[in-house]
Amino acid sequence: MFDTVIRTLFFYFFVTFCYRIMGKREVGQLGIIDLIVSILIAELVAMSIEKLDQSILYTVLPVSVLVILELVLGFVSVKSRTFNRLFGGKPSIIIKDGKLVYKNLISQRYSLDDLLLELRKKSITSIEDVEYAFLEPNGVLSIFPYKPLKMKSPLPLPIIVEGVIQKDNLAFIDKNQEWLDRVLEKNNLLVKDIFYCIYRKSHLYVIKKK
Repeated sequence: MFDTVIRTLFFYFFVTFCYRIMGKREVGQLGIIDLIVSILIAELVAMSIEKLDQSILYTVLPVSVLVILELVLGFVSVKSRTFNRLFGGKPSIIIKDGKLVYKNLISQRYSLDDLLLELRKKSITSIEDVEYAFLEPNGVLSIFPYKPLKMKSPLPLPIIVEGVIQKDNLAFIDKNQEWLDRVLEKNNLLVKDIFYCIYRKSHLYVIKKK
């Protein structure tokens, strides 16, 4: 019994230290990779507490490997947007201009009951009162209600991120790459030289790489 208590206390502080290193604060902030790592750590610790005849090192070592892997993948995801999109996913628009985007609702396997529940949490009684709603990669629903008198609000959408054109967002604002090329050429800009570019109030706002 005493050994179990000691192991439990040890792993409590050890896992807390690991999560401090990984920088995770809330379960709602966990992406797919983060969630997998969390589940594996929980399983490894649970088995170690049960198997008192096994050395703690058999758990400390694989948990440490998982923490290092998480840090490496986190670094890669920051440097590579392709990697981040592949493993972390991307936001999906669920409501646009007060109407459901059914194809995204179905593709994300997000039920209407779940959607209505999230709206009620924000004191929103009708889908028609929502201008935009995005389902984030971590499963959180970001909701943008209409302003008074249903005045349209400018939604800042990233058009270029780290030299990569966001074609989905271009289509969302009813623009194409030819339009983007003309605007950039007019301002003597190249896509590869742009770190971040957003579209807001019919204008492009650009941050160059240098």
